[in-house]
Amino acid sequence: MDLTKGTEKEKHGRAKKMMLWFGIVSLIMSFAGWTSAFVVSSSREDWLDGFKLPSSFTISVILIIISSLTLLLAKRALKSGNRSQTTLFLLIAFGLGVGFIVSQLIGFQQIIDLGYNFTGPTSNITMSYIYIIAAVHILHVVVGLICLLVVIYNHFKQKYNTENMLGFELAANFWHFVDILWLYLFLFLYFMS
Repeated sequence: MDLTKGTEKEKHGRAKKMMLWFGIVSLIMSFAGWTSAFVVSSSREDWLDGFKLPSSFTISVILIIISSLTLLLAKRALKSGNRSQTTLFLLIAFGLGVGFIVSQLIGFQQIIDLGYNFTGPTSNITMSYIYIIAAVHILHVVVGLICLLVVIYNHFKQKYNTENMLGFELAANFWHFVDILWLYLFLFLYFMS
């Protein structure tokens, strides 16, 4: 496929999609580095073996998977021209994203209640990795929520239709990536800690 062919709008859309994919690849590399460091560090003498992730982290997996499904339903509704369903599914996806962050914060509190802090005398290397990996992911979910807010705003302004879905698709692709990333991180931490 020749990326230099097509209308200015098509070239502009391809460029934005390519930039998103470059960003996603760099995020994959960053999290791959942290999870690799986690594996390497697990051979340390002060490593905490057998730690079970808080139940709130499991709930967060369910919330984020459902949010991706509702975003897919929003896209389908938008393509069929059903604005009210699109609005409903976008708002549900946003609400589930907020619920994800709340469940993560509850999970952090559960870890603290078990006596493990990020730093200080009650911290250890295992918990520090879990805090960092989950917290950095939360930051990316916040970015995803901002993207969803922009999509919701633009949807209310009637910017999107079957001919113009670029902003919607970019936000949705980023959201799905963040969701898949958390599923990977959860499974990694569940089986490796």
